[in-house]
Amino acid sequence: MARVSGPDTPWRLHAVVPRSAANGPGVRRVLWSQGCALACPGCFNPETHPGTGAGLVRTAGEVADEALADAGHIEGVTLTGGEPLEQPAAVAAFCAELRARSGLSVIVLTGFTRAEIESDPARSAAVADADLVIAGRYNARLHLARGLRGSSNKEYWTRTGRYTADDLAAVPEFEITIADDATVTFTGMVAPRGEF
Repeated sequence: MARVSGPDTPWRLHAVVPRSAANGPGVRRVLWSQGCALACPGCFNPETHPGTGAGLVRTAGEVADEALADAGHIEGVTLTGGEPLEQPAAVAAFCAELRARSGLSVIVLTGFTRAEIESDPARSAAVADADLVIAGRYNARLHLARGLRGSSNKEYWTRTGRYTADDLAAVPEFEITIADDATVTFTGMVAPRGEF
């Protein structure tokens, strides 16, 4: 098994939403990793693709501490992007901290397939403490935008049995939130631009 780095591992993030109901069962903290070399055509988040010079660098431990401070108000954390598994050491360290220190759940949305994850020790270590991985490239021709799957080819890889397909089907397709500073956030499995 790949060596898991500790809480001092740097992690480049694009954004954090402290509470969301459209990114997994229950109220969840959502972390968008910065950087994605997969760059699937039609991706909902192309602004997360650049891997260098963009995003905010934090440590996995700092990010875990912030999630844990809110543990009484959230069901868990959803990791998305960008591509979280392009920073596997940070994801592994973050997930290990959450698993060791709380009962918070972890869902990982990734463009890598299950076979690609299982064949790579670093990516395998990154999802070792996840409850659910939703794996596979986004395919615009198979657009779905339901149950946390952007396209129907994406696979549910249940790792702990904590969530069922029914739990995921009940997740709202999108949400709009307005922060105290009037920042508007639109998140979830949104329809492609121009379909509203």
